[in-house]
Amino acid sequence: MTLPLFTPLPEPFASLRNDLVHKDGPQISTMRNYRFAIALYPPEDEFHVRGHVQTLSRELMRDGWVVLAIDLYKLLLDRIRRHGDTWIRRVTDMERATSGQSHERAITYLQGKLAPMLEGPDGLAADCSRILREHAEHDPERASRTVALIGRAGALFPFLSSSALLRYLDGRTADIPVVLLYPGKRTGPTSLSYMGVLPASSDYRPRIYS
Repeated sequence: MTLPLFTPLPEPFASLRNDLVHKDGPQISTMRNYRFAIALYPPEDEFHVRGHVQTLSRELMRDGWVVLAIDLYKLLLDRIRRHGDTWIRRVTDMERATSGQSHERAITYLQGKLAPMLEGPDGLAADCSRILREHAEHDPERASRTVALIGRAGALFPFLSSSALLRYLDGRTADIPVVLLYPGKRTGPTSLSYMGVLPASSDYRPRIYS
């Protein structure tokens, strides 16, 4: 039996790739000057999706693109580490104590500690923006053929608000197309449920590839 030389990209990544490399420039958004898109996938397919993203990245780089892989989980860990070991031990001990009382209280406690790192214009959106702007400044000639793939959103469940992340990132991308890899479920034309567990939010402007 003859094996194929490569495995074709499945949806939504095949359509995403075609729209990125369009002859008239990236076509991932239906709105002018809004270069965001969401690649939706079932949370249980996380590890398969990582392989598809690697294939997508290789194909784009083969066509002369620069792919910036932004790991939200790593960005959050970097922020936590900057607080120091004493802070980490104190928060960990308190989380254990509150979880002994109720799971909900522990989640609420952690939400309060993590929210300043995750949310708002100075949260993870600022870290993503910094990566994009630094790339555009250091390699301006290739910025027009660069795409950012933001992943590991599932690792931040249930604390991340993806719609807020994109909202605060808007206007701060150095005009680089941004694709958010979103583990969840689609419940309407613009409605997504984070991990298929949280109530669906319809506050999504980007094109959704699914």
